[in-house]
Amino acid sequence: MQFLRKKMLFIILIGIILLVVLIGYSLSDRENMSKPEKIINDTVGWVQSVVHKPVNYVTGFLYNIKEMKNMYQENQILKEKLAEYKGLIYEVQEVKEENEELRKLLDKPDSIRDYRAIDATVIARSPEKWIEQVTINRGEDAGVASNMAVITPEGMIGKVLSTSKHTATVQLLTGFDQFNRISATISRKDSKNIVGLIEEYDKETDSLIFRIIEESDKNLKKGELVVSSGMGGVFPAGLPIGEVKEVVYDQYGLTRTALVKPSADMYEINQVVVVDRGLPNPEKDDTSKKEDKE
Repeated sequence: MQFLRKKMLFIILIGIILLVVLIGYSLSDRENMSKPEKIINDTVGWVQSVVHKPVNYVTGFLYNIKEMKNMYQENQILKEKLAEYKGLIYEVQEVKEENEELRKLLDKPDSIRDYRAIDATVIARSPEKWIEQVTINRGEDAGVASNMAVITPEGMIGKVLSTSKHTATVQLLTGFDQFNRISATISRKDSKNIVGLIEEYDKETDSLIFRIIEESDKNLKKGELVVSSGMGGVFPAGLPIGEVKEVVYDQYGLTRTALVKPSADMYEINQVVVVDRGLPNPEKDDTSKKEDKE
């Protein structure tokens, strides 16, 4: 009995040693695997592929259903937005027609909001005057003249400083000083508009200075839109300039100044529109009539 026990222990010990050797051999870095390892790997890979395909198919099917649901919801939202836009287009068209009729009745075909748009592209920008000036590819041949407003879809960026035959230099709002002023206003529905002047650009606050001349409502709020008033005789009315971000008093506490953040991006400017107000000059008209009579 004792001999049999020793024999069993010896066999178990040999088995453990062989198992350890096999484990170490399988874990060692080898270029070629043994046949049993190849058979096991192939079997496991085949089972994984068989299981993976239906699982992947079901997962993809459920994902497609979710995407279709999201697309349906987005489609409904887009249809609602499209309907709103169509309604706005019809309303704007009606307002334009009514406006034209009223002008005809009043015998006033021109408006301070009317202007002719001249499309242009920025072709040069000096590193030394990056936030002060840009050069566009439209000049006197296209009807561009000094002091015409220049805008982007976001709002006003400045005015034409000088022109040549085929190009023009635009003075950006960020390059305005005390010698460049824009007649501006903040429109109010329920009270009198706030009137003032955009006088210059303050680099310290990164803001346009809106000097308030006349106001009936003292509750000037942050975020209110400042637009051109058209009363300066150069720019048409209604061109967005910027939004009020802060209101400050002077040292005596009598007058108020609004710090305005420009609506347009002054750094990324590519396509612009030069605004030709094109209103007739009464003095020239009177002169031409006198010449005709003579």
